[in-house]
Amino acid sequence: MTSRLPLSLLEPLLNWHAELHLGFARSGDRTVLRENRHRGPLRVQKALYPEGDAVCQAIVLHPPSGIAGGDHLAISADVSAGAHAQLTTPGAGKWYRSGGAEASQRIAFTVGEGATLEWLPQETIVFDGARARMETQVDLAADSRYIGWDILCLGRAAAGERFDKGRFDLFLRVDRDQRPIWIERGGFDGSDPMLTSPAGWAGATVCGTLLCTFPELPTQASTLLEACRQTCPADGAQHGLSALPGVLIARYLGDSSEAARLWFADLWAILRPACCGRPAITPRIWNT
Repeated sequence: MTSRLPLSLLEPLLNWHAELHLGFARSGDRTVLRENRHRGPLRVQKALYPEGDAVCQAIVLHPPSGIAGGDHLAISADVSAGAHAQLTTPGAGKWYRSGGAEASQRIAFTVGEGATLEWLPQETIVFDGARARMETQVDLAADSRYIGWDILCLGRAAAGERFDKGRFDLFLRVDRDQRPIWIERGGFDGSDPMLTSPAGWAGATVCGTLLCTFPELPTQASTLLEACRQTCPADGAQHGLSALPGVLIARYLGDSSEAARLWFADLWAILRPACCGRPAITPRIWNT
């Protein structure tokens, strides 16, 4: 017998509640993916070693390719003492238009003593009408190392779409040795005046933030800033670089996610040797 589920029963089945937990550990000279637990459509298929045993690369897959209203994703990773993990994604993340329900993504990273984590996702596209919340928490040990970025696109620029309706909230916090070194919180509605205000997005559609922190940064900050300021986004967008106690920050504000990503990759090539002690090797997945 074929029958239709009552709407009250069907609605929960239309939403994804997905979790992914990764655990990286040092084993001799090798970083291994010790834990890979998932629920729902979040996956890491295998550990990759494009630059030798010391660095374990994991590509975070979300097979539905987008996040719809009512979806809730949770990604966590623990990088234990002395390990080096690099996380990236195979393509842009997408937040779809919602009929009313909020969608969310929560990321929690813990980086142990002498460990290194690189979080290098591709851009996030927020469709007009989306209702989205992104939260990221990074907990660093006193001597751990971290490079991470996020690129946020409001609307689908290629289709001429603007973020006129919906809601977007974000929260980012980085702690070192249980003390905050970076806290950022923001939120806006579609057509919010701050999206066009010179004190806000100034009419731009793409905003990006790169953070780099490692124990030796205070003594190298001026040299690194000078080197990083020799490069700029190819589209001539507004951008800035600064160093606070313990963290170096790069900002992009413009209309091209590609220009933002390529500029961040150029900065990463400068910062990675200082932060991680290794030259920058571009993840092959970015070219597919």
